[in-house]
Amino acid sequence: MSGDRRAIVFWLAVGAAGFLVVPWYALDASLFSAGWLSAYTDKEAAPALLQILRHGRVWLLAPGLLLIAAGVLLGARPRRMARANGLLVLGAAGFAYVLAQGFVIGPQGWTFETPRELFGPLATGQYGIGLGAVLVATAFAMLFALGLSARGNFGGDGFIAGMIVAVAVLTALFTFYPVFRILSSALQNDAGDWSAASFFGRMFTTKVWGLGCFSGGQRCGVAWNTLLLALACGAGSTALGLAFALVATRTEFPLKKLLRALSILPIITPPFVIGLGLILIFGRAGIVNQFVEWAFGLELGRWFYGLPGLLIAQLLSFTPIAFLVLIGIVEGVSPSMEEAAQTLRANRWRTFVDVSLPLMRPGLANAFLIGFIESIADFGNPIVLGGNFGVLSTEVFFSVVGAQLDQGRAAALGILLLGFALAAFFAQRWVLGRKVYTALSGKGDSGLPTPLPDRVRRICYAVVVPWIVLTLAIYAMAFVGGFVEQWGRNYALTFRHYVRAFAIEQGPHGLIWVGTAWSSFWTTVKLSAIAAPATAALGLLTAYILTRHKFKGQGAFEFGTMLSFAIPGTVIGVSYILAFNVPPIEITGTALVLIVCNVFRNMPVGVRAGIASMAQIDRSLDEASTTLGARGATTLRRVLMPLLKPALVAALVYSFVRSMTTLSAIIFLVSAEYEWATTYIINRVTNGDYGVAIAYSTVLIVLMLAVIWVIQRLVGERRLGRRAGIAAAGVGELGGTAA
Repeated sequence: MSGDRRAIVFWLAVGAAGFLVVPWYALDASLFSAGWLSAYTDKEAAPALLQILRHGRVWLLAPGLLLIAAGVLLGARPRRMARANGLLVLGAAGFAYVLAQGFVIGPQGWTFETPRELFGPLATGQYGIGLGAVLVATAFAMLFALGLSARGNFGGDGFIAGMIVAVAVLTALFTFYPVFRILSSALQNDAGDWSAASFFGRMFTTKVWGLGCFSGGQRCGVAWNTLLLALACGAGSTALGLAFALVATRTEFPLKKLLRALSILPIITPPFVIGLGLILIFGRAGIVNQFVEWAFGLELGRWFYGLPGLLIAQLLSFTPIAFLVLIGIVEGVSPSMEEAAQTLRANRWRTFVDVSLPLMRPGLANAFLIGFIESIADFGNPIVLGGNFGVLSTEVFFSVVGAQLDQGRAAALGILLLGFALAAFFAQRWVLGRKVYTALSGKGDSGLPTPLPDRVRRICYAVVVPWIVLTLAIYAMAFVGGFVEQWGRNYALTFRHYVRAFAIEQGPHGLIWVGTAWSSFWTTVKLSAIAAPATAALGLLTAYILTRHKFKGQGAFEFGTMLSFAIPGTVIGVSYILAFNVPPIEITGTALVLIVCNVFRNMPVGVRAGIASMAQIDRSLDEASTTLGARGATTLRRVLMPLLKPALVAALVYSFVRSMTTLSAIIFLVSAEYEWATTYIINRVTNGDYGVAIAYSTVLIVLMLAVIWVIQRLVGERRLGRRAGIAAAGVGELGGTAA
């Protein structure tokens, strides 16, 4: 039996299992528990065949008939092209039908009026699809992919065709569909009818666009606040990141290693730790306020809450990301170009302004874009430090979980956030235009980087040194704050906060995890550990497809995989509630929705890391593998994956860290059964329980440092098979000859 026929038989078997054996609808209990077996014939747990025969859900007959037709097609042994066309038609029809019937028929019967008028009312309805429906839909999608490969698409490789179809379907379901739902929800009124007036009524209000702060009032609208904060954060983090990059690459600064270490620390820190540290320093009971009151008798009050504190917190949080973006750009500026400018009698200042800075423009634009988007998506700092300075992310949150409970308003504000992000993206593209910024070529460049002008070096030092001191102070305060009774009132040392959060007792049957934080801790670790390898695998597979294969619609495919990176986390969270809180994909409140959200939120980083690494691997390796008879799966597993270990480490580390520290998207999706570490901490912060919050944050930071080390040890380093010692020997021989 050929490989293609074996693949068809396998997917037909998967579809048959989903139709005949596995429950068609989602279960309240886990599929791995024995409880559902006792109710196997009931309408909640029965497979599709029993649903048809015993419970009158005759609309499920069509997928079974299409599977039978695919089996008949395989047994008839038609010509290759006829079989390919048959698989295409049956696969597309089956997948579309399984998905469509889930949307058209809901718990109360028909979801829309038109089929009710055509076919009459239904005697029963249906709830969210379960494992049986997922298996049948997957089987149809893979049969469609095998039909594409049989027609000669993707080099006739069924594995590549299947991966492209799988990634496209998953991206459509978990990225495009939620975005579509948030767009449609914003255009509906409370009764569910389409209404442009409802959209404009929610979007254009005084609370959103008001200009009261310019006319003697106390507040401006949250849209203006968000835009002002994002512009200031984008510009400030870019300028600071450039200063750090210049200090790290163009000066003899003695603390370069410390600077690089501090650039990594905020990335693995929960998003509100810096805000907590700033509160301990500048808050009402902070060290600065207490010192000023003691020394000068002045009460500073809540001056830090609002725009000043928010901007400082965001600059401290997002400047390290800008630094990581810009350090490679600064190092890539060609010394030969700078030397050419000096040869033409330009001094160091003119060389820096007219040559070096223009060549850094792409990096500066990217750093600004990242700072802007991170600022508008930030939720942790505004909820901790915002005070009366409202922003869109917190306004969206209170629209969903507050007393007003207006999901339509949350959707409208989410669209506004998305509009700000896309506007920044297109503005960046417009600023860069079509100019060429190439500074590195295949020719050698033995020039030395030009030293910074004295005024630039002094400005950079004046920025970097206070930033290092403040960052160290913030983390020191955050660490010490977990060991004192109550910051600002009682500085007695205690382990009470750690005991309260992570206490363990010996019970009659073993250890008992009695600490209040254990539930959220184990949930976060377990689900992040599941999401991280899934994110890395999906990202690297997508990168392999994009770099090694050409096909129609490749541009749209790549855009779809990168879309979630440009969508603020708050928008992602609201869109997932709107999309997956009702049938047919009813997963809100489950562990699955948390895993899926993290996977597709972080997948673009795995894609970009994979693309960057594969760009360094010559295609001749793939071609040699194919010449020796290997298919795409074998080439990827045996040839490319050993060379992609750096990209794999980057994807695993980033996805795990971001899953552990995520807040803006996940806060809408947690439930009483599945609480996240960051939501637990933010609840402690809002209740003023800073000690437990700081203790928990410290534990998370230590855990993530340990996990990063373990991942690097497990994955290892790639071995390039280069001989060692040649260069050293050559240098020695030359040196001996010269002597």
